[in-house]
Amino acid sequence: MTIVVNLVVSVFVIILLQVLGMVIFGLMTPFKDMEELKKGNVAVALALGGKFLATAIIIGVAAYTNTSILHMIIWFAVGYVCLIAAYWIFELATPTFKISEHLEKGNVAVGTMLCLVFIGTAFAISSLIV
Repeated sequence: MTIVVNLVVSVFVIILLQVLGMVIFGLMTPFKDMEELKKGNVAVALALGGKFLATAIIIGVAAYTNTSILHMIIWFAVGYVCLIAAYWIFELATPTFKISEHLEKGNVAVGTMLCLVFIGTAFAISSLIV
């Protein structure tokens, strides 16, 4: 019975962290992600999908490598801060334009690149989680 309870609590915490991560990412953009998706903005969809997958990679590795839910949450927080830092570093590395403006305009190249920045960062950071 204890295994079932631990599993249910772990799944609940993982879902909660995933939702929290997406809400925080949503607050970082000056536009409403869901409104852009309703408009069919592929660039925003790619960036949002990259954020979701990157967050899931961090959570997955943190859950896999830690038996304590508290340690999983701490490692997720560390990884998540790194994902946010990757966004701002990408923004600084492109001084000739503002990423959020290009996403809102539907620039698929920028959305794809940002998607891959998030996923690549998640894979790199997840290798550091112990």
